[in-house]
Amino acid sequence: MKLPRKDVLGLKGISRDEITNILDTAESFKEISTRAIKKVPTLRGKTVINLFYEPSTRTRTSFEIAAKRLSADAINISTSTSSVVKGETLIDTARTLEFMNPDIIVIRHGAAGAPHILARLLPQSIINAGDGAHEHPTQALLDMLTIREKKGGIEGLKVAIVGDIAHSRVARSNIYGLTTMGARVHICGPSMMMPRDIHLMGAVVSNSMIETLRDTDIVMMLRIQLERQKTDQFPSTREYAKYYGLNSDNIRYAKDDVLVMHPGPINRGIEISPDVADGRYSVILDQVANGVAVRMALLYLLSGEQE
Repeated sequence: MKLPRKDVLGLKGISRDEITNILDTAESFKEISTRAIKKVPTLRGKTVINLFYEPSTRTRTSFEIAAKRLSADAINISTSTSSVVKGETLIDTARTLEFMNPDIIVIRHGAAGAPHILARLLPQSIINAGDGAHEHPTQALLDMLTIREKKGGIEGLKVAIVGDIAHSRVARSNIYGLTTMGARVHICGPSMMMPRDIHLMGAVVSNSMIETLRDTDIVMMLRIQLERQKTDQFPSTREYAKYYGLNSDNIRYAKDDVLVMHPGPINRGIEISPDVADGRYSVILDQVANGVAVRMALLYLLSGEQE
């Protein structure tokens, strides 16, 4: 089933049927990555441009692999080696790319709303790979695919999102997506890392790690984004780890079959202890694998090839 939209810019306002369609399509594509020859001709002749204004290992590589596994031509543009360093604006860059006739442009940008500008200006499909502290829809979709795969569904689950909520585009997209799919989302972090209006998004807000972890099905730990903080928002990383880090002592308050997730990269020993990050509850590497499948699904659903 085709998505009823040209672009995927965020999960705010996206319907339950659309999310289910994306996850079902991703599930069908997972098998391709286990073949000896990991490639199908589905998007042969299509061109995907990955335009990244911020550093990224997981997301950019995942989009590139996803495009190549579907036989699309994948072009990576890093702003450090492009005309951006000569002062070219986002709009001028976008107009230049438009007339090279790509089919889909994937963009990551430090400014919230940058993908929306491209979506309004260009006829090509735009996928938001993370914009400022706004949204990161493909990360939330791969998180939901992992939860559905491991738990058999999402509705009714208690999902705890812990850490730097204020700067987290992952948290926002997950709150929108998970609540749409019927999960009960609880968020926890230091007061200085909690947006004032976050409760309006439908999540239960707490500053108590133990209270948030109690009887939870999923613990999603967030990276501390020191690069986005203008002032110190906690006294020390040692104190942060003591009150908001996930470790083998406090994880026992969660359910026995809890899943531990993290979007990466991990600050080991701060937001999550190494034994938990690599332990029996962790599905962090499953998230990475599912990221390729979700991005394959989006490229396919936005390409028009399913018509």
